[in-house]
Amino acid sequence: MAPKVIVILGATAVGKTALSLQVAHALDAEIVNADSMQLYRGMDIGTAKLPLAERQGIPHHMLDVLDVTQAANVADYQVAARQVISDIHARGKRAILVGGSGLFIQSVLEDLQFPESDPEVRHALNEEAERVGTATMYARLMLLDPIAGANVLPNNLRRIIRALEVIQISGQAPNTSLSKLPDVLESVRIGLRIQREELAVRIEQRVEHMWRAGFVDEVRGLDGAGLRESLTAKRALGYAQVLKALDGTISIEQASIETVVATRKFAKRQDSWFGRDSTIQWFDAESVALDDILNLT
Repeated sequence: MAPKVIVILGATAVGKTALSLQVAHALDAEIVNADSMQLYRGMDIGTAKLPLAERQGIPHHMLDVLDVTQAANVADYQVAARQVISDIHARGKRAILVGGSGLFIQSVLEDLQFPESDPEVRHALNEEAERVGTATMYARLMLLDPIAGANVLPNNLRRIIRALEVIQISGQAPNTSLSKLPDVLESVRIGLRIQREELAVRIEQRVEHMWRAGFVDEVRGLDGAGLRESLTAKRALGYAQVLKALDGTISIEQASIETVVATRKFAKRQDSWFGRDSTIQWFDAESVALDDILNLT
Protein backbone atom coordinates (compact mmCIF):
# COMPACT_ATOMS: atom_id res chain seq x y z
CA MET A 1 0.00 0.00 0.00
CA ALA A 2 1.32 3.43 -0.95
CA PRO A 3 2.22 5.70 1.98
CA LYS A 4 0.02 8.65 2.77
CA VAL A 5 0.83 11.88 0.99
CA ILE A 6 1.79 14.59 3.46
CA VAL A 7 0.11 17.87 2.57
CA ILE A 8 1.27 21.21 3.96
CA LEU A 9 -1.16 23.94 3.05
CA GLY A 10 -2.36 27.37 4.10
CA ALA A 11 -2.50 30.98 3.03
CA THR A 12 0.33 32.76 1.27
CA ALA A 13 3.26 33.85 3.48
CA VAL A 14 2.18 31.65 6.40
CA GLY A 15 5.40 29.59 6.47
CA LYS A 16 4.67 26.45 4.44
CA THR A 17 8.08 26.32 2.73
CA ALA A 18 10.16 26.34 5.90
CA LEU A 19 8.08 23.60 7.51
CA SER A 20 8.15 21.46 4.38
CA LEU A 21 11.96 21.48 4.39
CA GLN A 22 12.05 20.36 8.02
CA VAL A 23 9.59 17.53 7.40
CA ALA A 24 11.37 16.45 4.22
CA HIS A 25 14.69 16.14 6.05
CA ALA A 26 13.12 14.20 8.90
CA LEU A 27 11.35 11.71 6.62
CA ASP A 28 13.78 11.58 3.67
CA ALA A 29 10.90 12.88 1.57
CA GLU A 30 10.59 14.79 -1.71
CA ILE A 31 8.53 17.93 -2.21
CA VAL A 32 5.82 18.42 -4.85
CA ASN A 33 4.77 21.99 -5.59
CA ALA A 34 1.06 22.83 -5.36
CA ASP A 35 1.29 26.55 -6.10
CA SER A 36 -0.19 27.19 -9.54
CA MET A 37 2.06 30.19 -10.28
CA GLN A 38 5.28 28.42 -9.29
CA LEU A 39 4.70 26.13 -12.26
CA TYR A 40 6.05 28.94 -14.46
CA ARG A 41 9.66 29.30 -15.48
CA GLY A 42 10.98 32.75 -14.66
CA MET A 43 8.21 33.64 -12.22
CA ASP A 44 10.51 33.37 -9.23
CA ILE A 45 10.59 36.51 -7.08
CA GLY A 46 6.89 37.24 -7.28
CA THR A 47 5.86 33.69 -6.36
CA ALA A 48 8.42 33.32 -3.53
CA LYS A 49 9.81 30.28 -5.32
CA LEU A 50 12.61 28.72 -3.29
CA PRO A 51 15.91 29.14 -5.19
CA LEU A 52 17.74 25.93 -6.06
CA ALA A 53 20.61 26.82 -3.72
CA GLU A 54 18.18 27.02 -0.78
CA ARG A 55 16.41 23.69 -1.36
CA GLN A 56 18.95 21.96 0.91
CA GLY A 57 19.46 19.09 -1.50
CA ILE A 58 15.82 18.02 -1.28
CA PRO A 59 14.27 17.14 -4.66
CA HIS A 60 11.48 19.55 -5.62
CA HIS A 61 8.98 18.66 -8.34
CA MET A 62 6.37 20.53 -10.41
CA LEU A 63 8.39 23.74 -10.48
CA ASP A 64 9.34 25.53 -13.71
CA VAL A 65 7.31 23.22 -15.96
CA LEU A 66 5.48 25.87 -18.00
CA ASP A 67 6.46 28.85 -20.14
CA VAL A 68 4.68 32.08 -19.21
CA THR A 69 2.81 31.97 -22.52
CA GLN A 70 1.06 28.75 -21.48
CA ALA A 71 -2.06 28.39 -19.34
CA ALA A 72 -1.83 26.68 -15.96
CA ASN A 73 -4.39 23.91 -16.37
CA VAL A 74 -5.55 22.03 -13.28
CA ALA A 75 -6.48 18.94 -15.32
CA ASP A 76 -2.95 18.71 -16.72
CA TYR A 77 -1.49 19.38 -13.29
CA GLN A 78 -3.55 16.56 -11.81
CA VAL A 79 -2.11 14.01 -14.23
CA ALA A 80 1.47 15.21 -13.92
CA ALA A 81 1.49 15.58 -10.13
CA ARG A 82 -0.06 12.18 -9.54
CA GLN A 83 2.61 10.60 -11.74
CA VAL A 84 5.35 12.44 -9.83
CA ILE A 85 3.95 11.18 -6.52
CA SER A 86 3.72 7.65 -7.88
CA ASP A 87 7.37 7.82 -8.95
CA ILE A 88 8.41 9.10 -5.52
CA HIS A 89 6.62 6.25 -3.81
CA ALA A 90 8.18 3.76 -6.23
CA ARG A 91 11.58 4.95 -5.01
CA GLY A 92 10.54 4.12 -1.47
CA LYS A 93 10.25 7.77 -0.38
CA ARG A 94 7.48 9.94 1.03
CA ALA A 95 5.88 12.75 -0.95
CA ILE A 96 5.06 16.15 0.55
CA LEU A 97 2.53 18.21 -1.41
CA VAL A 98 3.09 21.88 -0.54
CA GLY A 99 1.17 24.95 -1.61
CA GLY A 100 -1.79 27.25 -1.30
CA SER A 101 -3.72 26.47 -4.50
CA GLY A 102 -6.70 24.62 -3.04
CA LEU A 103 -8.15 23.34 -6.29
CA PHE A 104 -4.79 21.98 -7.42
CA ILE A 105 -4.36 20.13 -4.13
CA GLN A 106 -7.87 18.73 -4.29
CA SER A 107 -7.39 17.59 -7.88
CA VAL A 108 -4.41 15.44 -6.88
CA LEU A 109 -5.87 13.87 -3.76
CA GLU A 110 -9.54 13.44 -4.63
CA ASP A 111 -11.64 12.03 -7.46
CA LEU A 112 -12.04 15.38 -9.16
CA GLN A 113 -13.02 14.80 -12.77
CA PHE A 114 -12.96 17.39 -15.50
CA PRO A 115 -15.59 17.87 -18.19
CA GLU A 116 -14.61 17.99 -21.83
CA SER A 117 -12.70 21.07 -22.98
CA ASP A 118 -12.58 22.86 -26.33
CA PRO A 119 -9.64 25.26 -26.84
CA GLU A 120 -11.48 27.22 -29.54
CA VAL A 121 -14.53 27.78 -27.36
CA ARG A 122 -12.36 28.81 -24.42
CA HIS A 123 -10.30 31.16 -26.59
CA ALA A 124 -13.44 32.84 -27.91
CA LEU A 125 -14.81 33.27 -24.38
CA ASN A 126 -11.53 34.75 -23.18
CA GLU A 127 -11.47 37.20 -26.07
CA GLU A 128 -15.03 38.22 -25.29
CA ALA A 129 -14.12 38.68 -21.62
CA GLU A 130 -11.33 41.03 -22.64
CA ARG A 131 -13.91 43.14 -24.47
CA VAL A 132 -16.87 43.13 -22.09
CA GLY A 133 -15.30 42.48 -18.68
CA THR A 134 -15.65 39.93 -15.90
CA ALA A 135 -18.93 41.28 -14.54
CA THR A 136 -20.73 40.75 -17.85
CA MET A 137 -19.41 37.19 -18.17
CA TYR A 138 -20.50 36.42 -14.62
CA ALA A 139 -23.96 37.84 -15.29
CA ARG A 140 -24.28 35.49 -18.26
CA LEU A 141 -23.29 32.51 -16.11
CA MET A 142 -25.89 33.47 -13.48
CA LEU A 143 -28.51 33.72 -16.23
CA LEU A 144 -27.63 30.31 -17.68
CA ASP A 145 -27.23 28.48 -14.37
CA PRO A 146 -27.74 30.41 -11.12
CA ILE A 147 -26.68 27.43 -8.98
CA ALA A 148 -23.37 27.03 -10.78
CA GLY A 149 -22.86 30.79 -10.71
CA ALA A 150 -23.50 31.00 -6.99
CA ASN A 151 -20.59 28.62 -6.40
CA VAL A 152 -18.11 30.75 -8.39
CA LEU A 153 -16.63 33.97 -7.08
CA PRO A 154 -17.83 36.91 -9.23
CA ASN A 155 -14.23 38.04 -9.80
CA ASN A 156 -12.79 34.60 -10.64
CA LEU A 157 -12.74 34.98 -14.40
CA ARG A 158 -10.96 31.68 -15.01
CA ARG A 159 -13.66 29.63 -13.32
CA ILE A 160 -16.44 31.74 -14.86
CA ILE A 161 -15.08 31.05 -18.33
CA ARG A 162 -14.59 27.37 -17.56
CA ALA A 163 -18.22 27.08 -16.44
CA LEU A 164 -19.45 28.88 -19.57
CA GLU A 165 -17.24 26.66 -21.72
CA VAL A 166 -18.70 23.48 -20.25
CA ILE A 167 -22.25 24.77 -20.64
CA GLN A 168 -21.60 25.68 -24.27
CA ILE A 169 -20.02 22.30 -25.07
CA SER A 170 -22.27 19.95 -23.12
CA GLY A 171 -25.40 21.93 -22.38
CA GLN A 172 -24.90 21.23 -18.68
CA ALA A 173 -23.18 23.21 -15.97
CA PRO A 174 -20.02 21.80 -14.37
CA ASN A 175 -19.84 20.77 -10.74
CA THR A 176 -18.64 24.01 -9.21
CA SER A 177 -19.44 23.28 -5.57
CA LEU A 178 -16.16 21.37 -5.14
CA SER A 179 -17.24 19.77 -1.89
CA LYS A 180 -15.21 16.89 -0.44
CA LEU A 181 -14.91 14.05 -2.97
CA PRO A 182 -13.77 10.44 -2.55
CA ASP A 183 -10.03 10.13 -2.03
CA VAL A 184 -7.76 8.85 -4.77
CA LEU A 185 -4.61 9.19 -2.65
CA GLU A 186 -4.58 8.81 1.11
CA SER A 187 -3.19 11.88 2.79
CA VAL A 188 -2.40 13.68 6.01
CA ARG A 189 -3.48 17.28 5.55
CA ILE A 190 -1.60 19.77 7.72
CA GLY A 191 -2.75 23.37 7.73
CA LEU A 192 -0.82 26.38 8.98
CA ARG A 193 -2.52 29.48 10.35
CA ILE A 194 -1.49 32.65 12.13
CA GLN A 195 -3.40 35.64 13.42
CA ARG A 196 -4.75 37.73 10.55
CA GLU A 197 -2.92 40.82 11.78
CA GLU A 198 0.40 38.98 11.75
CA LEU A 199 -0.31 37.54 8.31
CA ALA A 200 -1.01 41.05 7.01
CA VAL A 201 2.40 42.16 8.30
CA ARG A 202 4.10 39.18 6.68
CA ILE A 203 2.43 39.89 3.36
CA GLU A 204 3.55 43.52 3.44
CA GLN A 205 7.10 42.43 4.28
CA ARG A 206 7.07 39.89 1.47
CA VAL A 207 6.01 42.48 -1.09
CA GLU A 208 8.66 44.90 0.15
CA HIS A 209 11.25 42.13 -0.25
CA MET A 210 10.00 41.40 -3.77
CA TRP A 211 10.56 45.00 -4.82
CA ARG A 212 14.04 45.10 -3.25
CA ALA A 213 14.95 41.80 -4.92
CA GLY A 214 14.29 43.12 -8.42
CA PHE A 215 10.70 42.06 -8.98
CA VAL A 216 9.92 44.90 -11.38
CA ASP A 217 12.83 43.86 -13.58
CA GLU A 218 11.63 40.25 -13.43
CA VAL A 219 8.22 41.29 -14.72
CA ARG A 220 9.77 43.51 -17.36
CA GLY A 221 11.83 40.59 -18.65
CA LEU A 222 8.85 38.25 -18.66
CA ASP A 223 6.80 40.87 -20.47
CA GLY A 224 9.34 40.69 -23.28
CA ALA A 225 9.07 36.89 -23.20
CA GLY A 226 5.31 36.93 -23.79
CA LEU A 227 3.81 37.17 -20.30
CA ARG A 228 0.78 39.04 -21.60
CA GLU A 229 -0.04 36.15 -23.95
CA SER A 230 -0.89 33.85 -21.03
CA LEU A 231 -4.45 33.75 -19.75
CA THR A 232 -3.28 32.79 -16.26
CA ALA A 233 0.29 34.02 -15.66
CA LYS A 234 -0.46 37.63 -16.54
CA ARG A 235 -3.11 37.72 -13.80
CA ALA A 236 -0.80 36.47 -11.05
CA LEU A 237 -0.51 38.54 -7.89
CA GLY A 238 2.06 41.28 -8.34
CA TYR A 239 2.64 40.53 -11.99
CA ALA A 240 -0.72 42.00 -13.03
CA GLN A 241 -0.06 45.11 -10.96
CA VAL A 242 3.46 45.68 -12.32
CA LEU A 243 2.23 45.19 -15.89
CA LYS A 244 -0.20 48.06 -15.26
CA ALA A 245 2.71 50.17 -14.03
CA LEU A 246 4.77 49.31 -17.09
CA ASP A 247 1.84 50.47 -19.19
CA GLY A 248 1.86 53.75 -17.30
CA THR A 249 -1.63 53.21 -15.87
CA ILE A 250 -0.35 53.39 -12.29
CA SER A 251 2.99 54.15 -10.66
CA ILE A 252 5.48 51.51 -9.55
CA GLU A 253 4.80 52.56 -5.95
CA GLN A 254 1.06 52.17 -6.46
CA ALA A 255 1.66 48.73 -7.99
CA SER A 256 3.34 47.72 -4.75
CA ILE A 257 0.44 48.99 -2.66
CA GLU A 258 -2.12 47.25 -4.88
CA THR A 259 -0.12 44.01 -4.67
CA VAL A 260 -0.29 44.08 -0.87
CA VAL A 261 -4.05 44.69 -0.95
CA ALA A 262 -4.70 41.98 -3.55
CA THR A 263 -2.53 39.47 -1.69
CA ARG A 264 -4.38 40.07 1.57
CA LYS A 265 -7.69 39.48 -0.19
CA PHE A 266 -6.30 36.33 -1.78
CA ALA A 267 -5.17 35.03 1.62
CA LYS A 268 -8.72 35.46 2.92
CA ARG A 269 -10.05 33.44 -0.01
CA GLN A 270 -7.48 30.72 0.69
CA ASP A 271 -8.60 30.54 4.32
CA SER A 272 -12.21 30.30 3.18
CA TRP A 273 -11.41 27.50 0.73
CA PHE A 274 -9.41 25.41 3.17
CA GLY A 275 -11.92 26.09 5.95
CA ARG A 276 -14.41 23.83 4.18
CA ASP A 277 -12.12 20.79 4.53
CA SER A 278 -12.75 19.09 7.87
CA THR A 279 -9.86 16.64 7.31
CA ILE A 280 -7.23 19.37 7.69
CA GLN A 281 -5.39 19.35 11.01
CA TRP A 282 -4.54 22.94 11.84
CA PHE A 283 -1.47 24.30 13.63
CA ASP A 284 -0.33 27.74 14.67
CA ALA A 285 2.48 28.57 12.25
CA GLU A 286 4.39 30.44 14.93
CA SER A 287 4.42 27.61 17.48
CA VAL A 288 4.14 24.38 15.51
CA ALA A 289 6.77 21.80 16.49
CA LEU A 290 8.27 19.30 14.06
CA ASP A 291 7.44 16.42 16.41
CA ASP A 292 3.76 17.43 16.27
CA ILE A 293 3.81 16.97 12.51
CA LEU A 294 5.84 13.77 12.51
CA ASN A 295 3.43 12.17 14.98
CA LEU A 296 0.71 12.49 12.35
CA THR A 297 2.66 10.94 9.51
